Formats: sequence, structure tokens, C-alpha cells
Amino acid sequence: MDLLLSFVDLVLHLDRHLPLLIQQYGTWIYLALFLVIFCETGLVVTPFLPGDSLLFIAGAVAATGAMAPEILIVLLISASFLGDNTNYWIGRLAGPRIFRSNTSRLLNRDYLEKTHQFYQKHGGKAIILARFFPIIRTFAPFVAGMGSMDYRRFVVFSFGGSSAWVGSFILGGYFFGNIPFIKQNLTLVMLVIIFISILPGIIGYLRHRFQ
Repeated sequence: MDLLLSFVDLVLHLDRHLPLLIQQYGTWIYLALFLVIFCETGLVVTPFLPGDSLLFIAGAVAATGAMAPEILIVLLISASFLGDNTNYWIGRLAGPRIFRSNTSRLLNRDYLEKTHQFYQKHGGKAIILARFFPIIRTFAPFVAGMGSMDYRRFVVFSFGGSSAWVGSFILGGYFFGNIPFIKQNLTLVMLVIIFISILPGIIGYLRHRFQ
């Protein structure tokens, strides 16, 4: 329980904890940030990691001179891209083994074929847009691999999505994160960012339910 509370406190108050971690670990913080972004995008079991807020606050901290923004952007785009590709191949290799049955209601092979058809038609848009939705961005590359989306096509959209996601949040934090109002209400800003990120998913779900 204490570990969970500590994690929640870290996520909600990254603006306070990240500068202290930089003082304590120095340049090793780059590796820590790389691993967080890689795990959030590359491992299906870690969708709870704070991607959006971490990028925004890292950008704000970089604006103070504590980190180099150009290194941060290149490193974390690489982490996101490599995580995406790891997740893709896990899905590609695991999918056919999981969806073997033609009679199962949950693991039916027909679902795998429908997933393949979806990613052949909409895969590029799905990969890019999923970047900006917490949790979904963790599962999208896995499902793309499971649906056997063309790998060369996946790589192009994965790199574009990673660049857009990491670049926009880090630069957003870099240019706006130290504005007095935002800095004083950073936890609230992070919660708003998270809410805005998941709002389209909520609207889509409610629309589907009503229809």
C-alpha cells in the first residue's frame, strides 16, 4: 500500500520530484526517463506509467537548464519508437498462438482476421492517434502486430507518431511549463491534460452505447 501511495505521489507531483532526482542522480536521469517511456509504450503490462505528464514536466525542467532539451527529445523519441516496435513484435508473435480457436467467444480466430483487416485499412491513423491517448498507446502497437499490419508501414507511422507525441509535449513543457500560473497549478494542469487525452475515448464509448 505504501509503495502504491508513493507511486501516486510521484506521478501527481513530478514537478517537485524530478528536479530532486536530477540533483541526486545527475545524467543517469536520462536513462531513467528513457526506460519509463520505453516501458509505457513497449510493454503491455505497464500502461499506467505517466507518459504525457512526464514529457511535459521534463520539458519544463529542461527550460531551467537542468537538462538538454535536444538530447531529451532525441532520446525519448527513440525510447517511444523502440518501445512501439518491441510491442509490435510481441503482438505479431503472440497473436496467432493466442487466437487459435474458431469456436471460442473471446479468443476466436475470426477476431484476429478482423483486426488484420482493420489495420490494413486504418492502421496508419490508428498508430499516430493512439500516441495521444493514455493506455491505448500501450496496446495499439501490440494489436497492430497481432493483426499483422505491414511492418514497413508500421515503422513509418510509428516514427511519425513518436516524434509528434514526444516533441509536442516536451516543447509544450519547455515553452509553457514555467509560466507562473501553470507552474503554481502544475498538478491541476497535468490532470486536465490526462482528462483531455481520454475525453475522446469517453465520448466515443458513450456515443456507441447510445447508438
